Amino acid sequence: MQYSAFGHKFTQHSGITELMGDLNAGVLAGDELLMLGGGNPASIPEIEKCITEIMQEKLDNGQLMHTLANYDGPQGKNSFIDALVVLFNDLYDWKLTSKNIMISNGSQNAFFYIFNLLAGHFKDGTKKKILLPLAPEYIGYTDSCIYKDAFVTLKPKISELENGFFKYHVDFDKLKITKEIGAICVSRPTNPTGNVLTDVEILRLDKIARANNIPLIIDNAYGAPFPNIIFKSVLSFWNTNTILCFSLSKFGLPGTRCGIVIANASMINAMSNLSAVMALSPGGIGPELVLPLVQNKQLVYLSERVIKPFYYKKSQQAIIFLQKKIKTPMMRIHKVEGSLFLWIWFKDLSIHSKELYKRLKKKKLIIVSGHYFFPGLTQDWKHTKECIRLNYAQDRDVIERGIDILAAEINALYKTDKKQG
Repeated sequence: MQYSAFGHKFTQHSGITELMGDLNAGVLAGDELLMLGGGNPASIPEIEKCITEIMQEKLDNGQLMHTLANYDGPQGKNSFIDALVVLFNDLYDWKLTSKNIMISNGSQNAFFYIFNLLAGHFKDGTKKKILLPLAPEYIGYTDSCIYKDAFVTLKPKISELENGFFKYHVDFDKLKITKEIGAICVSRPTNPTGNVLTDVEILRLDKIARANNIPLIIDNAYGAPFPNIIFKSVLSFWNTNTILCFSLSKFGLPGTRCGIVIANASMINAMSNLSAVMALSPGGIGPELVLPLVQNKQLVYLSERVIKPFYYKKSQQAIIFLQKKIKTPMMRIHKVEGSLFLWIWFKDLSIHSKELYKRLKKKKLIIVSGHYFFPGLTQDWKHTKECIRLNYAQDRDVIERGIDILAAEINALYKTDKKQG
């Protein structure tokens, strides 16, 4: 069968397809695979109990069935949007109205809309791209535009820290806004590294964006006020030139496929039109289940008091395992400031990180090769082939067994290299 140019692009292999395929395989395989690759959140009993009680109550009073049996508008469930307006205005005084928020079928769906509205071929004959000012960046962005070469990506500055840690920073000296840039996009905390851009970096990016009349997109899927998997105090930022994206996935509800976008009314209207054409309306189950938690602000409380400390404890335990079991001094771990992941850099790794992924998969351990997280980076940079992403959200036993397998492979690689050297 022959496909259009669109079809040809989206039937090719992609990192996000491989990642989600591995996730599904892990679910089907049960205990046979150690899933330290994808972004599936942990099972947190207190969160699951809360959602189960809401679900049962709404099932009993008929509201859940009513939601299942009816479409919402293309902008999403009105009652949920109105509750979010109140929540964000109470927390941050952003002066939002219902025209500033829409619901999407997950963040991935939202970014498909956003990127294709702001990048590509324009009526005046120009072609615009999305600037990613800090790589590595989220794997799911890579293939989300309908045309190729949609991103311009900057190499980061790297600060090596004490005790085997390091941190990426935006290299503002190299950041140039040309006529081909249609928007700036960052994730905060960053997937895959757990990096949190400083308030100074965010405010500087906002200033650059406004000076060049382009939007600043902030992917807040792990950020405050929910799910608040962010381990440092930061400024929660939005203005009318900002497109701010949230998700219910890391709150513990990835299956609801519910994303939330805050933007100016024009952008929300454009995205709602796309929503109508491509999906009729976003799903209503996630908004229906979480609505009471938004109205009483329990969403914020649970994120701060339950979810954040849960993941922080897990991140520190995984770091202890890594530093205890991996013997080479060539390992560096990105400073963990948020998200569900550890980003590990093996300096002078003798094989490509993709090959390391393949070797570990044969041993029933799934990680993600770091080379997928540099979309739009045209320079050949060895660093991109020396890193992996590891999800630390699984049970302690799964994490330890997985790191045991990783450690055995890495220790053997560096030991062989030392002998050969």
